[in-house]
Amino acid sequence: MPRSVVVTGMGVVSPLGFRLEALFDRLCAGESALAPIAGFDPKGLSGAIGGEIADLNPAVYLGKKNYRPLNRAGLLSVIGAQFALERAGLDEESGDEREIGLVLGTMFCSVNTIASFDRTALVEGVKYAKPLTFANTVINAAAGQTAIWRRLRGLNSTVAAGATSGVQALAQALGFIRGGRADILAAGGVEEFCFESFLGFHRFGLLAGADGDTPRPAPFGPGRNGFALSEGSAFLVLEGEESARSRGAAPLAEVLGSGSGYDASRGADRRQAVAASARVMRRALETAGLAPDDLDCVCVAASGLPDQDAFEAEALAEVFGPAGAPVMAIKGLLGEALGASGAFQAAALIQAMRTSRLPGAPGSDPPDPALPELDLSAQTRELPMRFGLVNALGFDGGCCAMVFGLPGEAP
Repeated sequence: MPRSVVVTGMGVVSPLGFRLEALFDRLCAGESALAPIAGFDPKGLSGAIGGEIADLNPAVYLGKKNYRPLNRAGLLSVIGAQFALERAGLDEESGDEREIGLVLGTMFCSVNTIASFDRTALVEGVKYAKPLTFANTVINAAAGQTAIWRRLRGLNSTVAAGATSGVQALAQALGFIRGGRADILAAGGVEEFCFESFLGFHRFGLLAGADGDTPRPAPFGPGRNGFALSEGSAFLVLEGEESARSRGAAPLAEVLGSGSGYDASRGADRRQAVAASARVMRRALETAGLAPDDLDCVCVAASGLPDQDAFEAEALAEVFGPAGAPVMAIKGLLGEALGASGAFQAAALIQAMRTSRLPGAPGSDPPDPALPELDLSAQTRELPMRFGLVNALGFDGGCCAMVFGLPGEAP
């Protein structure tokens, strides 16, 4: 039997609120994080909306310390991990007493820092580029900073797998704990909102309104025309069940299984894209010991991209049948947080199961009639849920899924 792994803590930093309860309540109320961009001048860029965090004051959450080594991605990661660890009953001293590790997923990490450092070196000369800034230009900078600030002495891993990074990080942490390489891991994702990433996605025509039309980031919606970029961090504390029991930690959920795969056509071939996503969801269910009919909810990757949403809807129909498992689509309100999205989805799904509330998806109901039938509602529903699946899809063909269950509900 594989080692049982439970979730003992969750923490988020999001444009819909700090702390998971605030985020989830606002999702259930149908509140949107999306607003006109304030962090940079979006002049000349169509559809300039996004989910920015406006009140990221480190002193409020980290006390009077030297924050100079932390850039935005590092700060988001440190605070999010702190929230999750505290919820798990693990304070700063716990890192000295126990070997707690970290698995962090991110698509770009500190892309703004990287661009700023390179610009300074190229325009003003190498001697004007700050050495302190260079330390934050590597992809694992946020993971390293988080381990330092939270005194996490266990394994430290960064997963860079595009928009699936958050779920891939959770899956990797699950494997580490089941394989006996770790007992306690903070795992999740982080992404920052900045000009560089916004411009890149705008040029590729992936952002809502990038075609010059009114932005419509509505997952599965009939008029969807791209996603709205967002930011934040989300962490789950994954722990071997015996470790949690030994320290008296109450499990919030159990991690039951995962699956990952790849669409080699990168979305160019509809059949391959649908088959890859369906195969990954089936694999996650198989490793969890569940049948499709056992599932009570799917938290989907859908973000408003016309083709990718269609592929996911078809994959859901293949696995669960028409109007199968109830669907939870949070990116229409929260936005697409890239490497952090999957971790946000996992945290929101677990909270939904714990509270028996399934957030609605305003703007997406009714779904596009050209898609297979979906059990998707604009309104938040009261719904008992024991088992749920998080689905993640990348822009590069990557697919990942993970299954969670309420404590004591394992098959």
